[in-house]
Amino acid sequence: MPRIIFDLFANHSLFLPKIDYLNKSTKIILNYLLGAGLFTWLAYSIYSQIIHRDNLQLSVRHMWESLQERGWVGIFLVLVLMLFNWGLEARKWQKLVAPLEEVSFLRAFSAIMSGVSLSINTPNRVGEYGGRILYLKNHNKLKAIAATIVGSFSQLIVTIIFGLIGLLYYINNYALAAESAFLSPGVWQKLLLAAGILICGLTILLYFRLQIILAVFEKVPFLRKVKVFVQIIVKYSSGDLRYLLLLSAFRYIVFSAQYLILLDALGMEFLWWQAFLLNSVIYLVMAGVPTIAIAELGVRGKVSIFFLGLLSSNTMAIIAATVGIWLINLVLPAVLGSVLLLGVKIFKEK
Repeated sequence: MPRIIFDLFANHSLFLPKIDYLNKSTKIILNYLLGAGLFTWLAYSIYSQIIHRDNLQLSVRHMWESLQERGWVGIFLVLVLMLFNWGLEARKWQKLVAPLEEVSFLRAFSAIMSGVSLSINTPNRVGEYGGRILYLKNHNKLKAIAATIVGSFSQLIVTIIFGLIGLLYYINNYALAAESAFLSPGVWQKLLLAAGILICGLTILLYFRLQIILAVFEKVPFLRKVKVFVQIIVKYSSGDLRYLLLLSAFRYIVFSAQYLILLDALGMEFLWWQAFLLNSVIYLVMAGVPTIAIAELGVRGKVSIFFLGLLSSNTMAIIAATVGIWLINLVLPAVLGSVLLLGVKIFKEK
């Protein structure tokens, strides 16, 4: 890596513009211009992506007709749980950045919403990191990325654990009967399950031994200069990491419940525990598929039809519920986050 890059990291100024020479009035103008620009771009992007979604109009029409027949209690519960879903994520992030600076829950929640808005056009939602760190002081921004990754790590572990349980159920009860399964019946599925268990075990081991990652940064020459940005990961105690896993598990249950409630509200008949297990396989598959958040609806729809179609032939309800969750859990927070970005000071005094 060129020497200039090392110098930038060493001075904690990578990706952070040198703005000391800007006067206060200029910073205010730039903040408003950049905030308004981000809002305009995100709003247009969300709008253009929504109107071009396959089956969106048909799904929305089906949702409306079903909700008119079955009442609006289900959709109300899903909306309330959306706040719990992202609220739990905000609490996780608040805990993660605590070693860097104290952040109120409301500010953490705003950071999460802004992160969602910036993530919709980025592969695997990496834009979330950029949206969140805008709410921190300049000298903490890059350090907070490592902290945020630890939070994603805890959520991934929960997704893998529940997903493997669901995969075991799927293999034992449906795989041999699914001739068109992309998970071929027999030995390959068992090998996949065994590989998943091994990966899960290694992931959990690494999660509770984060100092291994720091040791790698210390031993690899070209990583030593950036070690300062990942040192925060060793500041979390085992108790902190278990607490983050607990929050991640609660959040997993919440957004799983959202989907099942919406499926029920849209007229799909199923046993809750079966749908939960097969839905956990859907999340496991989606965790391993590289997508852009705003475009993942099509992939999620196909995977959902494949697995939940084993429980019901009501394909339209599955599609409509998938669209509904996408709108409620992603698009609605993204719109809110884009509005909140209007008030973010991108250029801070320190």
